[in-house]
This record gives sequence, C-alpha cells and structure tokens, in this order.
Amino acid sequence: MFGMMMQSQLTLTGIMRHAQSNFPNSEIVSVTADNPQHRYTYRDAFTRAAQLANALQKLGAQPGDRIGTLAWNDYRHFELYYATSCSGLVCHTINPRLFPEQIAYIVSHAEDRWLFIDPMFVPLLEALAEQLPGVKGYVVLTDSAHMPDTSLPNAICYETLLESEPTEFAWPELDEQTAAALCYTSGTTGNPKGVLYSHRAMVLHTYGVLMPDVFALQGDEAVLPVVPMFHVNAWSIPYAVPAVGAKLVFPGPKMGCGETLSNLMQREGVTIAAGVPTVWLALLKHLRETNETIPSLNRVVVGGSACPWSIMQEFEEKHGVYTHHAWGMTEMSPLGTYNARIPATVPADEAKALRLKQGRAAFGVEMRIVNDQGQPLPHDGTAFGALQVRGPWVCERYYRAEESALTADGWFDTGDVATIDPQGYLGITDRTKDVIKSGGEWISSIELENFAMTLPGVAEAAVIGVAHEKWAERPLLILVAAPGAQLDPQAVLAAFKGKVASWWIPDDCIVVEELPHTATGKISKKDLRQQFADYQWPEEATA
Repeated sequence: MFGMMMQSQLTLTGIMRHAQSNFPNSEIVSVTADNPQHRYTYRDAFTRAAQLANALQKLGAQPGDRIGTLAWNDYRHFELYYATSCSGLVCHTINPRLFPEQIAYIVSHAEDRWLFIDPMFVPLLEALAEQLPGVKGYVVLTDSAHMPDTSLPNAICYETLLESEPTEFAWPELDEQTAAALCYTSGTTGNPKGVLYSHRAMVLHTYGVLMPDVFALQGDEAVLPVVPMFHVNAWSIPYAVPAVGAKLVFPGPKMGCGETLSNLMQREGVTIAAGVPTVWLALLKHLRETNETIPSLNRVVVGGSACPWSIMQEFEEKHGVYTHHAWGMTEMSPLGTYNARIPATVPADEAKALRLKQGRAAFGVEMRIVNDQGQPLPHDGTAFGALQVRGPWVCERYYRAEESALTADGWFDTGDVATIDPQGYLGITDRTKDVIKSGGEWISSIELENFAMTLPGVAEAAVIGVAHEKWAERPLLILVAAPGAQLDPQAVLAAFKGKVASWWIPDDCIVVEELPHTATGKISKKDLRQQFADYQWPEEATA
C-alpha cells in the first residue's frame, strides 16, 4: 500500500519561489571588483535570474548543457546558481585556484558550453582559450564601464547581456532527478573527478544544513559564506539562506583578507560565518592587531580540514564566538557531520575532546568504519578504520564514469581513516593516503597537529610520515612560527611528552617559513612529502 500524498518535486526552483514569495525584501550584500558595497534584495536577485535565464535561452543553451563559472562569492554568481539550475541547465562551478592545465581539463571533460568569468580571470582564460574549442563564448561578470579589453572569442559583458531581457521567465517543471550542478574534486591524485548533483539531492541537503543541530539558520540572521561558491556549492549556503529568508553577505575576491571580513561582519551584523581554518587565522590576526570586536558574530563553522584548538579558544575567550567543526566532501554535497554546541554541563576536558572531533552525522547520512577486509568495526571510539558513508546526497558514481563508486554492498569509501564513539561522534585520524604506519601501528597525524597548534608561537602545523630504517615510517613535525615568535624544535617535541603515547611523538621538528596549500586552502601533504622526500633522520632518531 502506498500513501496518498501529493507528488511534488524537490527542486531548487522551489527554494527560489519560496524566497520570492515570503522574503522578497531580505538583503544580499556583495563586495565585487566594480562595486565594493553592492546591495539589493531577493526580489531583485531572482528578477535578474529570470533575465539571465532568458539570455541563456537566446544564446542557444539547451537543457542539460553545462554552464561553467570561474567567479567569487557575489550577487552575480548567486544569480547564475539559480538561472542555470532552475532552467534545466547545469551550473558547473570551477575552482580558479587550480593549475591552468587542470582548469582546461575540467572545462573540456564537463563539455562546458559557456563560461561566466570574473574580470580577474580574463588573462587566465585568454591563455587557455585555444585548448577549449567546445566553449561557445565567455561572459565577463561586470558592467560595461568595467568591461576589459580581451582577446577571448565571443566575449560578452554580463550586464549588457541582461539589460534588454524580460524580467519574467517560464521556469520549467523539472523532475527532481534532473542534474542541477557539477563540481570537481581538487585532483590531488590523478585528474579531478566530477560529481553531478541532482535537484533532489541538493534540496534534501539543504534541509540537512538547516537542522537545529547543524547550521540552525534563522530568518533574522546575517550569514557570511567565506567558503567559496566554487567549492562544493559553498556548503549549500546559497540555497539554505534564501530558504529561511536570512541576509546573505558575500565577500567577493576579498575572502582571505582579515580586514575586509571584519569590516563586513561589523557593518552588516553578521551572526554566522563559514570557512576553512586559514580564513579564521587571518581574521583573528587582524582582530588581535587592531583590538576590534564583532559584537554580532556568535558562531563560526570550520570545515575543509581539522580546526586547531587555538582557533576555538581565541574565538570563544576573546570574542564570545562558538566554533563548530563540520566534515564532508565534494562527493557528499558536502555535508557529512556537524559538531553541535556541547552542553555547559559537560566537564571541560571532555568537552574539549568532543569539540576537536568532527561531530555527529547529519540526519540523512549513515556512517561506518571497516577494516582492511571490509568488515564493520565497533563504534567504541578506539577502533579506527576506513570511513564509509551512504545517503540521498552521496555520490553514486562520478560524472561520465561507467562504473559505480560504491562498495559491493552500497557504501561510498571516503578515503578517510576514522573512529566513531558510542555517542556517534566522528574523529578523523587521517586521510588513507596520509596515514602514518610505524612498526605496524597507526599514528594519527591530525591528533599530533592539533596538539602542536595549542603550543605558544605556533601558527600552522603539519605532520607527515617519512621512511625510517627500523620502523618503516616515523612522524615528522613541520611548523610555521607566528609573527615575531621563535620556536625551539626540541622544546616543542618535549611538550608532547605525557600528552600522546610516547611512540607517537615525532622524531624531529622542522620550522619553515610557510606550508604549501591546496587550491581549497588545505595543507598539501602531497607537496610536503615531495619537499621532504630526501629528508634524513638525525642519528638519535634512527637508533
């Protein structure tokens, strides 16, 4: 027997219509190259999205065509999100920080028909245009006054494209399984892989983000997504915020600037912001140097890589801001887990240990850990193994791949090594490719990095496994000192005693000027392993 309910489709068009009807006057504020303080409403945004949808139709875009974007977090990119997906096209966000050859590969593999690009990226695309014969033209995201001279074939100014178009569009009634968006992994090993999201997956993911123990967004808030819109749809914030009618604040190309972020937060009354740890390091540095405060800000969400305790501590003790860990990946749209606020009744040491974990699974995500034979391991907080997930917003196969990406029994292997405790808290110990195996036993580089970040004078920390004659691999600690600080490697190593198992303590510590980062802001362990490929352990470490 089946239920007797309406069979309405879950589509992003529903989010757009809901925001138009219920929150037409809620604001979207942006920093752009041609306007440092652009401000308009959801009514304005979706009117312009309709104009853009009409323009794309006139350009010959057909349902299912991929429309590429190389753009920052701003109102024009927001319009693209909805104009493409809600008209039956696929919004393909491209990370402009990738190597040029990777961008060329991604555009060609996706078979993008049009590219919408920020003026800053015009030179990049001019250099690549000959490698992109399938691209019909390039739309530069600016107005006529700021339109750059360019050799790009069929280059069009965005505002000129929209200005004569009707403000109404006949949005199609889409099947919820219709493709809505396409994102590629960062390609740290091999070519980047595409993940093609359906409308259904993205709407369900939006519900997941909005849950009370996840982002818990409310209509009277102001939300700042510092996570890029080219990185897994900015963690669904451009969909979740309109769904509740909150204010959206976009930092544009200034997302790594502590001063810009502070000014935006103060001016717009930002209550919640989301980004990777390096962003918060920059903001806290600025606040420290200027003695500024952000009274409206009450919580930040940290994802992309493990958040150091020092960030959480400084936010809370100096600014009254609570820091939430989140974990996910491109293949998960990206939400997997979220670390909700720990009750004040939990003892301080226990609360700290829980907060350093990645949190509990959001409703809609199932998790398990398995051993090398694929057998499930207990959720006791001690056993660790390969982390696998499943759910309605988890990738089943990669774009243009014939084979499934799932295990024989239907789980997606994340490539992470983790523990899960009896309360459901996930603790990522490593990426499978980064795990350190010393004398047959595993060492968590993340736990070592987290402790190193609590030490005075440490700005960034990374731990990699380096070949060792006796133990196969041993951990090497690599640090960046905070401005004006001096680090004594031996004193740093001595601080680990009694804090971790003795055999976990790194055998050496090296202080460097900077650490390599990936295009998404994570520390690049791959580059570090290459950099220290010829490293030789001190004699005392080989005894």
